[in-house]
Amino acid sequence: RRVCAAALENRAATYTESHVQPVYQPYLTTCQGHRLCSTYRTIYRVAYRQAYRRLPQPAASCCPGWSRANSHALSCDRALCWVPCQNGGTCTFPGRCACPPGWTGRACQTDVDECAGQSHGCHQLCVNTAGSYRCACRDGFTLAADDKACQPLVPAPGPETISQAGPPSEMKEEMKDLKSRVEALEQKLQLVLAPFHNLMPSAPEDVGADPISRLSHSLQQLDRIDSLSEQISFLEERLETCKC
Repeated sequence: RRVCAAALENRAATYTESHVQPVYQPYLTTCQGHRLCSTYRTIYRVAYRQAYRRLPQPAASCCPGWSRANSHALSCDRALCWVPCQNGGTCTFPGRCACPPGWTGRACQTDVDECAGQSHGCHQLCVNTAGSYRCACRDGFTLAADDKACQPLVPAPGPETISQAGPPSEMKEEMKDLKSRVEALEQKLQLVLAPFHNLMPSAPEDVGADPISRLSHSLQQLDRIDSLSEQISFLEERLETCKC
């Protein structure tokens, strides 16, 4: 395949040949006078050796842009690219590369902008990267498990959020203390106002020694009662909110 010229060439070929090889072994024998003499004997064994001879073999010349994968192959199956393929591309045709996903060009040197079309599948934002892309979300959203969809962020509970189990025990104790203080102030107010129940304009001499001071003190007690009552009302509203 893709061979533009073929001819026979004489090339050196190797082969294995066998031959008989003599081996001389020394041994001892008995000579005249019953003496020991040293001599040799010859044995033969088969040996092997590499031989060379020139044989005519076919030789192929590849067409331009093609080469042989190895020196022993007759077909020319390997394409040649004058510009090396980049980014993982492979040369599949003379001067042309087969590019992996995300790259294009004759030498796979150009990045494909996957975000330019609608095939990326991102629900909100698409960010192009070298040879690929990734999905992103706008503020207030986070990427879902499929790395394409966006889901709204769940706000974290605030520090003032009260659990559904009910109001804390400190609030109950504070409300109980305020109620007891209001009751004590009401009792003091009744004792202070007792001398003024029989006060008449025609008999000013029946008033105590310092009625102005007592009246001023009574008004102060009323202010304190009003303030504590407002605090109790506020706490009761918070309790009602916690129960909902």
